[in-house]
Amino acid sequence: MRDLAFVGFLIALLGLGFRRPFLFVLAYAYVDIVAPQHLSYFLLNSIQLSAIVFVLAVGGWLVADARKGATFAPRQGLMLLLLLWAGFTTLHADFPQFAPDKWEWVWKAMVWAIFLPLALRTRLRLEAYLLFMTLSAAAIIIVGGIKTAASGGGYGALNLMVTSNSGLYEGSTISTVAIALIPVILWLARFGTIFPRDWRVRLFAYNLVFACLLIPVGTEARTGLICIGVLAVLTLRDVKRRFVYAGLIAASVAIAIPFLPQSFSTRMGTIQNYQADTSAASRLAVWAWTWGYARQHPLGGGFEAYRQNNLQVHTVAKAGEPGAAQEVDWRVQEDRARAYHSSYFEMLGEQGFPGLFLFLLIHAIGLLRMESVRRRFRRSAGQEQEWIAPLATALQAAQIIYLVGSLFVGIAFQPFVWMLIAVQIGFDGFVARRYPARKRAPPVRPRAAAPAA
Repeated sequence: MRDLAFVGFLIALLGLGFRRPFLFVLAYAYVDIVAPQHLSYFLLNSIQLSAIVFVLAVGGWLVADARKGATFAPRQGLMLLLLLWAGFTTLHADFPQFAPDKWEWVWKAMVWAIFLPLALRTRLRLEAYLLFMTLSAAAIIIVGGIKTAASGGGYGALNLMVTSNSGLYEGSTISTVAIALIPVILWLARFGTIFPRDWRVRLFAYNLVFACLLIPVGTEARTGLICIGVLAVLTLRDVKRRFVYAGLIAASVAIAIPFLPQSFSTRMGTIQNYQADTSAASRLAVWAWTWGYARQHPLGGGFEAYRQNNLQVHTVAKAGEPGAAQEVDWRVQEDRARAYHSSYFEMLGEQGFPGLFLFLLIHAIGLLRMESVRRRFRRSAGQEQEWIAPLATALQAAQIIYLVGSLFVGIAFQPFVWMLIAVQIGFDGFVARRYPARKRAPPVRPRAAAPAA
């Protein structure tokens, strides 16, 4: 029955795409995020659904799109360079038997992100794509939120529609993405034009935000808790009464703590006592190994290069009452083929210093461009421009939350994030075309005085 629902929805969406080819672009967002082919039992899991929709989206753009105003932005060029560099490191990977598996989905994510800004030429298209991204992720988040409210979840125990530990179905990844989506959800509820901005839309948006906040509780991902803290700090930029806002946040946390599962509180406590936690200690060990490896192999080892690490993990645990004599337990454990658990060290180990530089440069330009748009339009009034600065703020906040969360999760090539970067580029290009900055007139030089007769 579930297969018939997926097939029926896709047939209807793709059928409409033959009348409005941009719907193929939206369909790809749904297929790539939700991955219905992995949720299907027998109808969709036997075909290359992602490839089919990709061809329809790009083909529809080439054949039917006017392509007026479409330009190739510098960040798209940087992403192309990163893609080519990743291809080079894949050809020279330390583990040629494993590297092609990751390359197979990385190049698709990067090519789509490079193409996408060319199709996002209008406000309606930008908003529609953001809406499809949000609702597609919401299909996973709402399920996780309901299960968390019903059972409390658990680390590695929250089943998000499918038993999988990849893509957005991985606990730390969905926790980061869910919190990063909250600014976008609130923008859509306030400035969206596809749905009427009435109480129904606001009610759904606020409940979806609540579900997003429940995801870190259900997955017990410490990364999600850190992302919530970052979101709270970023929100301070735009609130008028900051002390009142901070007080409300503190009160909300105090009220929520008694209702949190004990397993969640225990796991979050390891953030402070990370030296006693094997998982945290092993991350520090693999980061140190990656830095040493990159110094010897500055061009990187290609995808899956972490498989060669051999670590000694040191943990220190103290027992007894604070202030009294405490028993200290020192342990050394062996660990092999430990994953990076950080996007930055993932880039450094696999793509070397060139790849890490390109990765940081792409994100730095995005933050600066969104800040520039935000400052330019933050005092704009009227329906024509009032949405611009808030969208720049939302996209920037989502990116910052991702960048902080990715310190502890290896999601450097997560397709959802590269879609977000592509929306930034499309939005930046649209604003530049629609509202070009006025050029200042060159200063008038005073004429030289005529020489005396």
